[in-house]
Amino acid sequence: MKSNSAIKVGVLGFGGLGQAAARILTPKQEMIWVGAADLKGYAYCETGLDPDQAIATYYQQGSIGYLDPEGTLSNYSIQELIENSAIDGYFLALPNLPNTFMADVAKQFIASGWQGVLVDALKRTSAVEQLLTLQPELEAAGITYLTGCGATPGLLTAAAVVAAQSYAEIHQVKITFGVGIANWEAYRATIREDIAHLPGFDVEKAKAMSDAEVEAFLDQTNGILTLENMEHADDIMLELAGICPRDRVMVGGVVDTRNPKKPLSTNVQVTGRTFEGKISTHTFTLGDETSMAANVCGPAFGYLKAGMALRDRGIYGLFTAAEIMPKFVH
Repeated sequence: MKSNSAIKVGVLGFGGLGQAAARILTPKQEMIWVGAADLKGYAYCETGLDPDQAIATYYQQGSIGYLDPEGTLSNYSIQELIENSAIDGYFLALPNLPNTFMADVAKQFIASGWQGVLVDALKRTSAVEQLLTLQPELEAAGITYLTGCGATPGLLTAAAVVAAQSYAEIHQVKITFGVGIANWEAYRATIREDIAHLPGFDVEKAKAMSDAEVEAFLDQTNGILTLENMEHADDIMLELAGICPRDRVMVGGVVDTRNPKKPLSTNVQVTGRTFEGKISTHTFTLGDETSMAANVCGPAFGYLKAGMALRDRGIYGLFTAAEIMPKFVH
């Protein structure tokens, strides 16, 4: 049984990451999944939702709002879930399309009077910059918000902070990711965000693409997306943490949308000069068997637990995954 003191968690967004988040929370004792919202509705149950039922409902009817009896159909699903639930912390597993979306959602939480912990897995530097402008308002509202808490930014950014300690000066941080998914439709929003990074595309253009247009584009590339010099928030996070200027941070990778096997191993390389004057590189590589969902949702909930600990000490405002160590969720 989950204890009464388990952290009550809500998930905003119920696509691939939101569904994986629900499954990851199921065996946890310290957290319980009680709420979720998608575009057309929300579901809430203070004793916990069943992920199998929720995911089946979402696939069969297009919204978690149809979940019986816990669901409610609504065009204002996020706002109504906030108002009609008792949730300690939320994982914002939302597509950041358009690029202002996450900041807009944060403003909704501020305006609602809700107090608790928010965690996101944002990717873009400019999106994190928008959240930084909300720092005073988040603090005043009693909200502890941790941003960039996925795999990259997130797990790999935090690893870079630790690896940097061996050096007197950091010359370069290079993050390279490999993602393999059997079917792009399970991660539609994530794939659109990746396409937005490609030459000739931007956030607006990617958001406007129909599923058929995405499918046709992936046919042209044999399902492979090769991404270089991405606008990734690892750069601003490492700069804010005092590790190195953002122009020394490079992020890129390969996404295979038709094969669950990773096209290459995800890793971060931190190159620097030691106090003895030696140039060296630390490499931290993720196991190929760990999925994108495991490497994004796992850290997100570790940071959510860390955020709860900060909040319990009266510490509010905006933090990044490069500033705070995540805690393991049992």
